[in-house]
Amino acid sequence: MKRLLLTGASGFLGWQVAGHAQDEWEIVGVACRHPVPLPRGLTSVTTDLTDGAAVRRLFAGVRPDAVLHLAALADPNACQREPERSRAVNVTASVTLAEACAAAGIPCVFASTDLVFDGRHAPYDEAAAAAPRNLYGEHKLLAEKEMRLRCPQLTVCRLPLMYGPPGPAAPGFVATALAAWRAGQPVRLFTDEFRTPALTADVAAGLFLALRERPAVLHLGGPERLSRHAFGLILAQLAGVDPTLVQPCRQADIPMAAPRPADVSLDSRRAFTLGYHPRPASEALRTLLGPPF
Repeated sequence: MKRLLLTGASGFLGWQVAGHAQDEWEIVGVACRHPVPLPRGLTSVTTDLTDGAAVRRLFAGVRPDAVLHLAALADPNACQREPERSRAVNVTASVTLAEACAAAGIPCVFASTDLVFDGRHAPYDEAAAAAPRNLYGEHKLLAEKEMRLRCPQLTVCRLPLMYGPPGPAAPGFVATALAAWRAGQPVRLFTDEFRTPALTADVAAGLFLALRERPAVLHLGGPERLSRHAFGLILAQLAGVDPTLVQPCRQADIPMAAPRPADVSLDSRRAFTLGYHPRPASEALRTLLGPPF
C-alpha cells in the first residue's frame, strides 16, 4: 500500500479523512503537539510543521508517497487577532511541506478555502480572480501561490463551509447547535452570508478524488447555495427543533475581528464531472442525524 501523510488529522475534517480510503492508503496522521486517538489501524505522529528541520526528519522517517495537507488555523477571527500565528501555521508550514514534497518528488493536495474570494461575484469557479477580505483568506491565497512555486505536483482544493459529526478536537456546528437547542437556547445565524456547504465525509471523498486526478485547482463545494440561516432551518426541521430557536441576524449585528464576504458560493462543476458527488443538505443531514431527538 502507498503511504499518505495527513496533516491536521485530529481536526474536524481531518478526522473524517483519516477514516476514509484505508483500503487504498496507509495513513500516517500528523498532530502538532498533542496526539489524539485516530481510527483503528492508523499511525499518529507529532511534528511542528513550521520547523523545517522537523519536517525533513518527519519525511525521512515516514517516507510518504503523497501528502494531504489539512492542518490550519482556520478561525478567521483568530487569524485576524493573531497575524503572526496565522502566517506561521497557514503559510510557513504549508511552504515547508511543499518544499519537502518537491524534494521527495511526490504529490501534495492542499486544503484551501472559499474565503480567498471577495464575496461580490459568486459563484466562483477555479479560474475566478481571488481577492480575500480577511487575513485568513489572504494567508491561504499566499500559501497557494508560494506552494505552487515550490511543488510541481501541487493540487489546491478550495473547500466550502463544512458540517459533519464531531471530531475528537472539534465538535462542529451541528453538534454545537443541537446542544444549544436541547437546552432551549436560540442560535443566531446570518441571513446575508451565503456558502455552498458540504458534508465532511463528501469532502473527504473529494480530496481523494483530487489526489487521484491531480488537477492544479479544484473546488469542492456542495450542490446548493445556502445562507447560514437557511442551513440552520433545515437542520432544525430534521432534528424536530422549534424553528423560533433559529434566530435570523445579519453580519453587521455581531461584532467580529475579521471582515466576512457576503457570498463565496463555489462553482464545483469541474469536480462534479470528475465524479465528486456531495449530497444536498437535507439528505446529508438526515443521514447524519438519524431519528429526531
